[in-house]
Amino acid sequence: SDTKASEASAQHEYDTFMTDSKVDKESKSKDIEHKTAKKQDEEQALTVKGEDLEGTQKELDAALAYFDKLKPSCVDAGVSFEDRVARRKEEVESLQE
Repeated sequence: SDTKASEASAQHEYDTFMTDSKVDKESKSKDIEHKTAKKQDEEQALTVKGEDLEGTQKELDAALAYFDKLKPSCVDAGVSFEDRVARRKEEVESLQE
């Protein structure tokens, strides 16, 4: 009698364990599917962002090159402020004549 009761109890524990394990395995399988899909989406987004960065970097490099080309014509070429004012005054006077 004790043997049958302990065997029935062990069988019940085993069935409960197997049911819980099956549910846990299904849950973890779904979790793996979701994480795999998310990983693929993130990798694709990373690729797109990398391409965007590359394009933007090329635009920046071109803009900086253009800026370096323009800089000498815009930056003070060693002429003092007084000289520039005097030259501008002469230019204005010649235009008024």
